[in-house]
Amino acid sequence: MQPQQNFSAGDRVCTQCGSPMPKEMRFCRSCGNRLGEGPAEYTATVPLPGATTSRSNPGTTPFYPSVNAPLITAGAGAYKSKRSSRFGGMTWIWIALVAVFAFGGLMSGIKRSIPRPPAVSIAQSRSYLGVNDLDTTDGGVTFGNVEPPGSAADKAGLVGGDIITSIDGHPVNEAVDALDLLAHTPVGKTVEVTYLRDGVLKTTQLTTVSKEQNDRLAREFAQRPEGRGYFGFERERMTRINDPSSKTYGVQIDYVERNSPAELFGIKVGDIITDFDNIPIRTPHEFLSRVRRAVPLSIVHITVLREGQKMIIPVRIGKG
Repeated sequence: MQPQQNFSAGDRVCTQCGSPMPKEMRFCRSCGNRLGEGPAEYTATVPLPGATTSRSNPGTTPFYPSVNAPLITAGAGAYKSKRSSRFGGMTWIWIALVAVFAFGGLMSGIKRSIPRPPAVSIAQSRSYLGVNDLDTTDGGVTFGNVEPPGSAADKAGLVGGDIITSIDGHPVNEAVDALDLLAHTPVGKTVEVTYLRDGVLKTTQLTTVSKEQNDRLAREFAQRPEGRGYFGFERERMTRINDPSSKTYGVQIDYVERNSPAELFGIKVGDIITDFDNIPIRTPHEFLSRVRRAVPLSIVHITVLREGQKMIIPVRIGKG
């Protein structure tokens, strides 16, 4: 006996076999006739196991599933739904990279479109002493020589080998202390400098200069039409003498060039030079600096100690 066909409001009828079916169905459960597209298009296209039908004339005999027919389950042989549209792992990585680069380009464009405020230049003034370098030593800071000629230290009477102990009333224990004080001292300010020379504490007044002023003095000396002085010795072949017990201070000549002004005017190996035209000489750097600034062909007076005897030797400076 054919199962009873129950219709309810909103049901529709298969146009091929006449079986009732819910309105959301797009395939007939009895004959498999396709009625159109819809959400249930792929959910009931395979006849359920246990269903009864007459295959002799499917066009006239409706197909009804058995009451005990189980629902179709996904598994081997079951009809598969549409292929999943989800992306794989590498695809998401590429999408993320493209998004990052796109975002970076967008932000760069935004930054370029925003007008920038004009750059503000802050000129930091710093004072200079006019020495070749500052080194930490026992009791303060020292230097090899004053330079260029006419610098602040030169005008203040400092020479290479002096040990600065305070600047403008502030103690100086390390080179960084002196540099910090100079960075906070206005250019052109006159400060009191306390220093040690030959173990004796001395003071002097020093007016600081700017870097531009110091560089200008160096250029003027380098372009001096008279040229540089020449003596006939090598700075590396001199020995600094600092003997408080005998109160002997100066530089010892360890080499004299043949036929040089030094040899021609009587300077010998072993002589200890203590003064150069009444300027104390305490380092080889200072002695070289004084020789170079001397005007060629001029006469300078060299004070030397030779075998314990003090001598003053006039020397005509050559041209270097």
